[in-house]
Amino acid sequence: MQWMIRHKTRPTLPVNTDCLADRMKAVTAISLLQILGLTLCSTDSDDKVEIRAHHHHTEENVAIYGKATQSSLLHGGGAPYSHASNAIDGNTEATFHMGTCTHTDTQNNPWWRVDLLRRYRITSVSITNRKDCCAERINGAQIRIGDSLDNNGNSNPLCAVVGSIPAGWTQTFHCSSPMVGRLVNVFLPGYQKVLTLCEVQASAVPIPVCSGSCHNGR
Repeated sequence: MQWMIRHKTRPTLPVNTDCLADRMKAVTAISLLQILGLTLCSTDSDDKVEIRAHHHHTEENVAIYGKATQSSLLHGGGAPYSHASNAIDGNTEATFHMGTCTHTDTQNNPWWRVDLLRRYRITSVSITNRKDCCAERINGAQIRIGDSLDNNGNSNPLCAVVGSIPAGWTQTFHCSSPMVGRLVNVFLPGYQKVLTLCEVQASAVPIPVCSGSCHNGR
């Protein structure tokens, strides 16, 4: 007698492709948020979520990605060495004729400004002072951070005032609390002054802070 063995086959369950696609999208979104250091949090509402930032990001110099300008340029043979962009070239060489420092002409209330192109939460600003001459020129300079271009940005909130910086040194000035802004100014108030900067660094977590007051290409 021969026995017939029949294998039972499991029924095939229908696949909900819409549900699978939604889950894949959710996984992808969460992965991207983790890469950016953000957390997806639920709220009291079933259809709303909240995105929160972690605070473990390392700060970096965001000024190096910006666009610099200044109130004037040194006249004469030193002009090619004097451009505003020299202060955000990533080079802290502090000898003027090496071409890594800025230099305004002699004027009332000279200033230098970097547009970071996005708004950041800035905790400190570091300035490298000229080494080969005139270190005292930086004394009394104001560091201002904000979004307004009124008075060329020199009326934005004050971060710190430079007392003095030894020749060739880089000194860091901490704001009393993190300051949000797109513009960082170094403003030297006074009569017939010269402003020279050999590097300016703005420390911030490299995640832009967006709001309705962001500039558009200015």
